[in-house]
Amino acid sequence: MDYYQIEEFYSAEQILVRDSIRGFVKSEISPVIDKFAQAHQEIPDLMKKLGAIGALGPFIPQKYAGAGLDQISYGLIMQELESGDSAIRSAASVQSSLVMFPIYKFGSEDQRQKFLPGLASGHLIGAFGLTEPNHGSDPASMETKIVRDGNGFRLSGAKMWITNAPICDLAVVWARDEDKKIRGVIVERSFEGFSTPETHNKWSLRASKTGELVFDQVYIPEENVLPEVNSMRGPLSCLNSARYGISWGAIGAAVDCYETALQYAKERKQFGKPIASYQLQQKKLAEMVTEITKAQLLSWRLGLLKNEDRATPAQISMAKRNNVNMALEVAREARQILGAMGIVGDYPIMRHMMNLESVITYEGTHDVHLLITGNDITGINAF
Repeated sequence: MDYYQIEEFYSAEQILVRDSIRGFVKSEISPVIDKFAQAHQEIPDLMKKLGAIGALGPFIPQKYAGAGLDQISYGLIMQELESGDSAIRSAASVQSSLVMFPIYKFGSEDQRQKFLPGLASGHLIGAFGLTEPNHGSDPASMETKIVRDGNGFRLSGAKMWITNAPICDLAVVWARDEDKKIRGVIVERSFEGFSTPETHNKWSLRASKTGELVFDQVYIPEENVLPEVNSMRGPLSCLNSARYGISWGAIGAAVDCYETALQYAKERKQFGKPIASYQLQQKKLAEMVTEITKAQLLSWRLGLLKNEDRATPAQISMAKRNNVNMALEVAREARQILGAMGIVGDYPIMRHMMNLESVITYEGTHDVHLLITGNDITGINAF
């Protein structure tokens, strides 16, 4: 769905990347995603499959086994993955923006060499620990702490709502040190006192594992502390990268819902003619394509700014908030067009809708992103 011929602005490499991921989704994800979502199970070997097609850390330099792609290519990858399912895009987004990015950006050369190749291939699975039981939208008040212990630290506390937690090999965790500074540490699965209980009974993102990260005086060696950051700039810069990817991903979910509804409206007949011939259905479809097009233009322009390292956190917040809300509204309208058929697994709409109810909340809630924009344009913090 490209109503404004935005593809004309993409390079040959960007189109190749998009089409490659689109083909993967159609062959590997779409035929099985309902089965795994209904069963509340992740697709076997998903991370290795994503690594094999270059979807993990695509903007990481080739020196560290990344693809060395630009930010628009990254966005297009997220778009195509989420057209399959938000859980697939979430897994890739966490690995890329929340685990690989901070290790590359704030880690030592030894940490980059040790962890990034395995993460890029999907042979290592990462998780990101910021949100806590008592601190979601206010991460600066985190209670997880690290205390000096000889040549390392002791980490104590807990994080929750963590994608990939139950299956992760390592986690990039943010904690407060004795000087009240925010430090990033790499917690490996083998570390004693580290556990990852799973979150059950989710109605959303059912094709991925979610859980907690629990630290019971976990010993963290000095070499597992990210040396180049000691403030909230660390985790927030990771979230900016992930939120940017989400702005593209939501478009993929919206397009899948729109195209499903359009095809159904053309084929479904009532009162002797296709329901697409009725004004109310055309209104729904026309508004969907309009809102999707606006979102595409927003993310494309944001991608250009990201490539030039000029995108601001407030601009990224605007795109994340607008595009996820747009996708959720498109999913709801598409479900209306399909009537009762919209709730069954034969069609992707209800699955997208339930997933998007999580996406509109995580990595900055819908309302918090609105306040970020308000703060940016008025200079007054309303938090």
